[in-house]
Amino acid sequence: MTNAHGQKPDPDRDLVDIEYELTLLSRYHALAQRAELHLDRSAYLLLGRLELQQPMSLKELSCAFGLDISTINRQIGALRRQGLVERVEDPDGGLARKVRPTESGLAQLHADREHSTAGVAKVVRNWTPESRRALGDLLRHLNQSVEELEGRTWPRPAPDDHV
Repeated sequence: MTNAHGQKPDPDRDLVDIEYELTLLSRYHALAQRAELHLDRSAYLLLGRLELQQPMSLKELSCAFGLDISTINRQIGALRRQGLVERVEDPDGGLARKVRPTESGLAQLHADREHSTAGVAKVVRNWTPESRRALGDLLRHLNQSVEELEGRTWPRPAPDDHV
């Protein structure tokens, strides 16, 4: 079977197209209005994880992110100096201290999420609810496939949570 140009279809063309679109998505996300956000990318990701699963030890965060513990320690140290997280005793009685977001940290996370969500809303403003839901479902499926390959799942808010 050939296409309109007399060429055989490339079975990997879908993969090439997906990779290209993901590259553009990454570029567009990086160009988002970061100046209007309070948190840098690592702070946003750490606080978002801690919001759903808290408190966590540095080792747990290191495993969750697939990062060296010294990197996590440095990032958490910066968040502590900004008053966005605090160290607490392990509620399960373990020896390691754990980290949880402060009220200020969650407030900044929520403000940035609201800003980012408003940006997404502008992009999909003319989409049908079905198309929006389909994109969300496909992105979740893609992320869960990555998590399966990495052996690290990421918690997600319950469908009725407005995190």
